[in-house]
Amino acid sequence: MGLMDVAGMVLGGRGGARGMIELFRENAEAGAERGAALRQQALAQFAAEFAKAPTSRFDRIMDGLNRLPRPAMAIGTLALFVSAMSDPVWFAARMQGIALVPEPLWWLLGVVVSFYFGARHQRKSQDFQRDMATTLARVPQVMGNLDALQALRADTVGVADTQGEAELTLKATRPDDNPALSEWKARRKRG
Repeated sequence: MGLMDVAGMVLGGRGGARGMIELFRENAEAGAERGAALRQQALAQFAAEFAKAPTSRFDRIMDGLNRLPRPAMAIGTLALFVSAMSDPVWFAARMQGIALVPEPLWWLLGVVVSFYFGARHQRKSQDFQRDMATTLARVPQVMGNLDALQALRADTVGVADTQGEAELTLKATRPDDNPALSEWKARRKRG
């Protein structure tokens, strides 16, 4: 009688050793089977939860409307940047109108949007209003800078004006020495 036979008798036969070991360590094959069954049940539950139920036209319209605000706000913000660069006066006029909106209305808008997008927006909207006022205060300076830049363009009327400075006026009206023009005039006189 070998040692294995004695151990088998003590542990309860051939399956006894396996049972004893499984007390301390999980059977990998049985664990994998249980895991696979659990995943299959979870997937079946998800599939039942997200199964396409028949929806009415109203439900589809409401789903579509619920998807519009975020893209509309993103595209609208980009459009504001474009309008600020393309027509600063128009943009500044609109922002002046926004500056006249009373504080309680900003709070109401903040609450509505914060319920839609999250509570953090209310604090950010107040900071945004303060930053907007600072930006609007810089509009006259920006407009002055734009006018100064426009005056520097070569195709602007009066860009060569000396503004009454005598020395510059004399230099501007005195013809320069142009060898090609002098040669052309000499040929014309000869021929």
